[in-house]
Amino acid sequence: MKLDVCIETVFVSLPVEERIRKTAEAGYDCVEFWFHDATWDGKTCDTRLAKDAAAVRQACADAGATLNNVVVNAPDGGPGGAPVRADQRAQYLERVEEVIAFAHSAGCGKGITCSGNIQPGLSASDMRGNLLEALSEAASIAAKRDFTLLLEPLNTFADHPGYFLASSREAAALVREIGSPHLRLLYDIYHMQIMEGNVISTVSGMLDIIGHFHSAGVPGRAELFGGELNYPEILRRIGEAGYQGSFGLEYFPRMEDHSESLHRNREYLAL
Repeated sequence: MKLDVCIETVFVSLPVEERIRKTAEAGYDCVEFWFHDATWDGKTCDTRLAKDAAAVRQACADAGATLNNVVVNAPDGGPGGAPVRADQRAQYLERVEEVIAFAHSAGCGKGITCSGNIQPGLSASDMRGNLLEALSEAASIAAKRDFTLLLEPLNTFADHPGYFLASSREAAALVREIGSPHLRLLYDIYHMQIMEGNVISTVSGMLDIIGHFHSAGVPGRAELFGGELNYPEILRRIGEAGYQGSFGLEYFPRMEDHSESLHRNREYLAL
């Protein structure tokens, strides 16, 4: 199992290419980030800080790192469209095409996709139907482009109030119903601990469709150590069950020294 780091939330005062270098120096040879056309600066996703695919690819090569995944659309649908809305499906699918093109140029073959928020006037059944159709079409696009989409359920209590897809089981059901190897589940342990708990047991029944993990400390979304989750045991159990993909650290450091924070996380996880 390979650890990767979301570079949006670390070294936030530095350009993306420097974040990649600093993360590699902290002992990680795999990274991920959010949007291709904006960058988190510690306060907001700044659209003036669009990423350059060639520069990202070169920075990864120079650092001996790989780019694991990027993000297609925002949780609430802006940017990228909300696939729970039929009237935004075309916008969403255009965004899928755009992100795949960027990702391939940057040396990456995976993208995280979100559902969008609950829509007034639409029933849960309507929204699920819209989401199913949009994801089916997106998976077909991904298959033609040798790309994998990662569907992510999120928590609605602490970070994403109003988000539609707040259940890992519902997300897994959608992935299984579509049945494409180009659509997998992203199981974010931080989000699903808040929503559901029972992490190891739940994950054990979904490993066949999980394409990626995210992690952060609970509560607070900070370093993985010092919270209520036993991450070394979670890693041990999913490793023993045969998971061989990446395990992403997507957290907001409390420690002032982000290099030391990354070192401490790696020591804690013993990977």
